[in-house]
Amino acid sequence: MLDIAEELDRWVGQGRDFAVATVVAVGGSAPRLPGAALAVDADGTAIGSVSGGCVEGAVYELCQQALKDGESVLERFGYSDEDAFAVGLTCGGVIDILVTPVRAADAVRPVLASALSAAARGEAAAVARIVTGPAELAGRALLVRPDGSYEGGFGAHPELDRTIAAEAGAFLDAGRTGTLEIGEQGSRCGAPLTVLVESSVPPPRMIVFGAIDFASALVRVGRFLGYRVTVCDARPVFATRARFPEADEIVVEWPHTYLERTAVDSRTVLCVLTHDAKFDVPLLRLALRLPVAYVGAMGSRRTHLDRNARLRATGVSELELARLRSPIGLDLGARTPEETALSIAAEIVAARRGGSGVPLTGAHTPIHHDPANATHPPTGRIGSVA
Repeated sequence: MLDIAEELDRWVGQGRDFAVATVVAVGGSAPRLPGAALAVDADGTAIGSVSGGCVEGAVYELCQQALKDGESVLERFGYSDEDAFAVGLTCGGVIDILVTPVRAADAVRPVLASALSAAARGEAAAVARIVTGPAELAGRALLVRPDGSYEGGFGAHPELDRTIAAEAGAFLDAGRTGTLEIGEQGSRCGAPLTVLVESSVPPPRMIVFGAIDFASALVRVGRFLGYRVTVCDARPVFATRARFPEADEIVVEWPHTYLERTAVDSRTVLCVLTHDAKFDVPLLRLALRLPVAYVGAMGSRRTHLDRNARLRATGVSELELARLRSPIGLDLGARTPEETALSIAAEIVAARRGGSGVPLTGAHTPIHHDPANATHPPTGRIGSVA
């Protein structure tokens, strides 16, 4: 749901009633991950997607029905062996969809409105909803903020609110969306629960060091992938807005000095395109000791060997060197800046998702690498207890 927060926030501001269908769990070759959503308003306008087209029509009808009867529903869609044209995922996957009405009189609306507003502003927030559990908890939600404070809740169950707030806070810290299971004893409500937690966090950072033509192409690809992109170079004549109009930030500073003072996290990717030892060595010495997602450096194999020798001489360990992606990018046979940017982006995505980087044709590797999300709660009305 939070993946379409900007548009849904406008709907809330306009006073529209709507129902939102959210992917809760996936299995096999399902096209969308948990948190992907489709919403339908009272006039029949639809936004978003839950399956890339496979089951959109059926989910659209579920949303319209939820708006009429005011009930949340959990539905499973999968491949039909009897009829390839039946409603289902012909790619062979399975998805569970939670449909929630969000009408003016619904108790969940104020909480979801706050969550949508925060996500639309780019603020970190997590929202938790019951997937399976007692009927009394249906149609409620809890919004958790980074400082641990929360809004909303699940009725007369303050201990359950605190339990879910703590769990959702951990999801938020990791920027993760998925489900969690709470046993009967832990739920404090006499029944086990399955809870969907959706996290919205600010976009991850991509820092590109070296204001060269390859960097310009990489900035465009990085923005396309949803990164907040910074270009850093010590040379003011090259690090200009005119050369990098699509960068979110341009910094004129020695690369290692900037990296020492800027904020990075476990989602940050660092792309070193400076191709100059006086910049590369002090920068990489620091970068390889930071808890970032990716560190890549451009250069020939000869440059790579020379750079590694220089890094070892400064005290960089073999374990730290093993983190370095160099020469940067996957082997696509790239020549142009745009092709090179694509090869770098492909390596970043493969590292992030656990991909092998080999062609899917003839391979026996999974297409989607998200085994932690392949859980399947039972379908039916939310009031039923598994």
